[in-house]
Amino acid sequence: MPMLLTDLASDVPPTDEELGWLQFTTLLYYLQVTNPDNGLVRDNTNPVSPASIAALGMALATIPVVVERGVIIREFAAKITRKRLQFLFECPQGPGPDVSGYKGFFYHFLDIETGRRVWQCELSTIDSAFLFAGALTVASYFDGDSADEAEIRLLAHALYERADWDWARNGGATLTHGWHPESGFIPHRWRGYDEGLLLYILGLGSPTHPLPPESYAAYTATYEWKEIYGHELLYSGPLFTHQLSHMWIDFRGLQDQFMRERGSDYFQNSRQATLVQQQYAIRNPMGFALYGHFCWGFTASDGPGWRTRVIDGVERNFFDYIARGAPFGPDDGTVSPWVVIGSLPFAPEIVFPTVRYFSSLHLGADRLYGFRPSFNATFSMEDSPTGWWVSPYHFGIDQGPVVLMIENYRTGLIWNLMRRCPPILTGLRRAGFLGEWL
Repeated sequence: MPMLLTDLASDVPPTDEELGWLQFTTLLYYLQVTNPDNGLVRDNTNPVSPASIAALGMALATIPVVVERGVIIREFAAKITRKRLQFLFECPQGPGPDVSGYKGFFYHFLDIETGRRVWQCELSTIDSAFLFAGALTVASYFDGDSADEAEIRLLAHALYERADWDWARNGGATLTHGWHPESGFIPHRWRGYDEGLLLYILGLGSPTHPLPPESYAAYTATYEWKEIYGHELLYSGPLFTHQLSHMWIDFRGLQDQFMRERGSDYFQNSRQATLVQQQYAIRNPMGFALYGHFCWGFTASDGPGWRTRVIDGVERNFFDYIARGAPFGPDDGTVSPWVVIGSLPFAPEIVFPTVRYFSSLHLGADRLYGFRPSFNATFSMEDSPTGWWVSPYHFGIDQGPVVLMIENYRTGLIWNLMRRCPPILTGLRRAGFLGEWL
């Protein structure tokens, strides 16, 4: 076992061995909470949790890391991947409520044994996008001549290509959030900057049912460019929205029309968003415990619950699972270590010391599944080892950014794979991106 992150001075970058250990403990989630019969991955570590298609997409994307880091040999990883894609492709699709998906998209949550819809959840365009991105990752990685690797490529592209992106617009320019068989399309649409950037690139790149270019123009038309703490950026409050598309696409030096007009790119924008988050914590306008240079990271996360407490004479409102953000909130004192690591490629000089500080809080950096996903030091709890609230579960969609962004920082593996993925290249070009590698 390597030296812990707390064993070195906070201003010394972690060694490759230390990063590798954190990456390994985190990716074990996808190996240990996966149904071996069908490859479905639990949404979180609660033993009654269903499968999440977004977590499954991230699990697929980590397979090249698992092979390249020597965790599973390529031959067996290919068999696992092929079996998982085969199950997904054979899952029932149709307009009824008791299936796995419709029009090529998948329901957000599936029964981990049968693969059918649970909880009357939505047919989710964004979660399907994460699944498709993971499938295209393994299609790019497994480029060999074996029967399993050839089948992976066929199944991955078949899954992606049957999605009807034009249907998902429901007659409008932008994509809807999803659909319910009981009530039809969700009224909310993907507009303004967020993780939907990946969604549109995948939709534009489809060779079968593509989005028209005007869909991307409509998406960017509601962007908000702001100056915050001296940083100019395309604003989105939760930090994860500046990361999830970047797990697959290296936006360094790539610009669409919006970014060309502002002399920036989405990679630099994510750096600015990361710096804003740290600056918000330093200012700490609401006076939450521990916030500062080395304690920040505000995003969609679990929380103490919908409660109100009076703490040191101040009435505090706390939240359950919600998309927290900075600097405009919502904020209840909850911090997420995983989202800090997700910004490693953008701002390593502030991520490294923050990760070391989190390690000193004994949040599980060297243990199974890595850091606990969120904690709140303002919300005290007598029965907690830390003395305050810490999330009892790990979440599948929090593990992926840690594994993939550490790997992109170390080797650029996923970015390099997706540079040769035809749908990604087509989608970027149809969205108007120009740049060196494109």
